Amino acid sequence: MAGTSRKRRTRANSKKKTPPRGNPRRTHPTGPTKATARDWIGAARLRTLPLAVSPILVGTGAAMVVVNGFHWVIALFCLIVAVCLQIGVNYANDYSDGIRGTDDHRVGPARLTGARKATPRTVLTVALVFFAIAALAGLAITIRTQQWWLLALGAICIVAAWFYTGGKRPYGYYALGELFVFVFFGLVATLGTTWVQALALPQEAWFGAIAVGVLAVAVLLANNLRDIEQDRRAGKRTLSVRIGRRATQVLFTILVIVPFLIGVWLALFYPVAWLTLLALLAALPAILIVWTYRQPRELVTALALTSLTSVGYSALLAWSFVV
Repeated sequence: MAGTSRKRRTRANSKKKTPPRGNPRRTHPTGPTKATARDWIGAARLRTLPLAVSPILVGTGAAMVVVNGFHWVIALFCLIVAVCLQIGVNYANDYSDGIRGTDDHRVGPARLTGARKATPRTVLTVALVFFAIAALAGLAITIRTQQWWLLALGAICIVAAWFYTGGKRPYGYYALGELFVFVFFGLVATLGTTWVQALALPQEAWFGAIAVGVLAVAVLLANNLRDIEQDRRAGKRTLSVRIGRRATQVLFTILVIVPFLIGVWLALFYPVAWLTLLALLAALPAILIVWTYRQPRELVTALALTSLTSVGYSALLAWSFVV
């Protein structure tokens, strides 16, 4: 009888230790969940939108050096093109990186596709809608200025935006993202804004375009430095992955300082340009974070500060041209 009792207790204990089927602590749903408005706003990556505003400010200020007056309608439509392209790029990146699995172990804010908060098709549709709005605004500028070659330039911008992370061989995965960001967010956006308002490209526009472009590249470097380990595991060969952490920190610092050297040079001709040094209040903390961060998430703050540096610097530089 005693032996029988021990056998029953042993069976009961073994049943209690049997783990339940499934994983009740699983954090990722098996299917897409409905994204909230906050999720969609977050996926638009508002921290990067100053990069779309900066070239419009500088380009408009440089145009006013040549022409007497402010073409506010054209400037407004330039802003719509730039902002919608930026948002479209962000959603397109969300879609492309999500379906590739690059965002499976994302350090920064969660993406819609990677976090399965929205279907890839929905995210792609939203990206295409913003590209379409940018195209319509660009068409309006073309009709207003009669510069029909702008249609080809606009098409190139949209194609470049898509193939940053889209397509079979996205150039953002092969250390070319920084080059294209400098060209399109710096040179094309700034010089294009000046041209459609003044039909000329003064030296002020070129200096401003370089300054805006290198700050945009610095923002991308901060982003890629944050994701360097994740990108390395995912096979995304960004410039930061190729040159390493230390070289990225050095390059970031140089790119953030260059616009202020340009501002000092322009201050010899436009004294108000000395005020661009005020943007160092955001730039220096960003540099400090990039050199001293312990956790990759800290670089999100550096990214935001660099974006703030860009728009603050651009506003002050544009003001110096106008005054």
